[in-house]
Amino acid sequence: MASSTAEVVICGAGIAGIAAAYHLAVKQGVRGVVLVDERPPMSLTSDKSTESYRNWWPGPDDAMLRYMNRSIDLLEELDTESNHRIRLNRRGYLYVTGDPAYVRTLVESAKVAERMGAGPLRVHAGAHGEATYVPGNPEAWHDQPAGADLFLDPALIHRFFPYLTDQTVAVLHARRAGWFSGQQMGAFMLEQAKAHGVQLVPGRVEGVDLTGGYVRGVQVSTPSQPLTIATPAFVAAAGPLIKEIGALLGLDLPIFCELHLKMAFNDKLGVIPRDAPMVIWEDSQPVPWPDDVRAVLAEDPSTRHLLAEFPGGVHFRPEGGHDAETLLMLWAYHVEPVAPHFPITLDAEFPEIVLRGMTTLAPGLAGYLQKLPKAYVDGGYYTKTRENRPLIGPLPVKGAYIFAALSGYGLMASCAGGELLAAHVTGHPKPPYAPAFQLSRYDDPAYSQRLDDWGSTGQL
Repeated sequence: MASSTAEVVICGAGIAGIAAAYHLAVKQGVRGVVLVDERPPMSLTSDKSTESYRNWWPGPDDAMLRYMNRSIDLLEELDTESNHRIRLNRRGYLYVTGDPAYVRTLVESAKVAERMGAGPLRVHAGAHGEATYVPGNPEAWHDQPAGADLFLDPALIHRFFPYLTDQTVAVLHARRAGWFSGQQMGAFMLEQAKAHGVQLVPGRVEGVDLTGGYVRGVQVSTPSQPLTIATPAFVAAAGPLIKEIGALLGLDLPIFCELHLKMAFNDKLGVIPRDAPMVIWEDSQPVPWPDDVRAVLAEDPSTRHLLAEFPGGVHFRPEGGHDAETLLMLWAYHVEPVAPHFPITLDAEFPEIVLRGMTTLAPGLAGYLQKLPKAYVDGGYYTKTRENRPLIGPLPVKGAYIFAALSGYGLMASCAGGELLAAHVTGHPKPPYAPAFQLSRYDDPAYSQRLDDWGSTGQL
């Protein structure tokens, strides 16, 4: 059995583990950081993302918003340092509703977000002298508006977003949002980390030496031979496999997984403009099946669930440049907790369900329903806490830390999360939002009780 030593061992080379290694080695100057993963970096779940980001986060406090604002600051720094290698844009997220009763909720949430620090709210209701809407640059983020633009005038909505359904009654354009190349971001951080001494060890963490109640070392099975790494610090950043790693530490972590899928197809009809933002239909809806299909589905007990009301949140965004045709589409209706297994199980009905649901938002997409386009489907697991907030910080084992439960926002959250994790490990000062993401938050009975009335978690 081979042996070695390290200052910090990180289990998992997804975006969380890479960001942790980057901030420890590059930003904090820690030497002797080792990343362990049996798979190639960012190949389990991190590469299945829509690669989007936003600072628009509901919640009972401003912790997630402050955290994401910091993460976006760091994203912008990385984009600058890498000479725009990560292709960061600020196209925004467009939240759309056709429900007049929901407009008040949308308006109030926008006002709360403004107070919490998301940026100024500009209302466009058609009245003389109101703020002028400034469409964003589809490829850049510099000098672009922050905050949000709220449209309450149907004529203005149709003018700026003509592909939306005529049933739209309100649109909220959150501006400090968009997408980027997550693979390039991860690759850039890993290159920098390796240049500062981080070692990537191919292997599987099989055990953690906890002699005396402290982290003493990590046992790793590698393709060649078993390896023992003596270390005083162990970081669990194993994505959807985090429960297994927690068990090695004697912990039952309050985390569960949901399977989320996405589809991509070529919009050869040009229904959605190539400079469109991320667009989300807020309203719940049944899948708009034709009457004859509904009758068939109703006859079979195994398919009647397809006639039920589906949750809101069906969304799309363009993928690629102006010469591309690809659209990414998602609808999180697989929300029951599941045990992760790989390869994931794909839902054969997913492409048709999503496309039909999307026609409620963008009716022009109905042109594809006569002959469904060939679609590529993939996905991964949202690894979550009950309130959809991450776990970042020390565990109740001396020398053990966690950076996990990044749900569907792992890429956008990784920069600030890696910075926060590194501060915990090194003892450097931490931001005011740090306690909101520690496991110890569940030790407060009042906090646990408050989860019953938590409200929206911001999940898409």
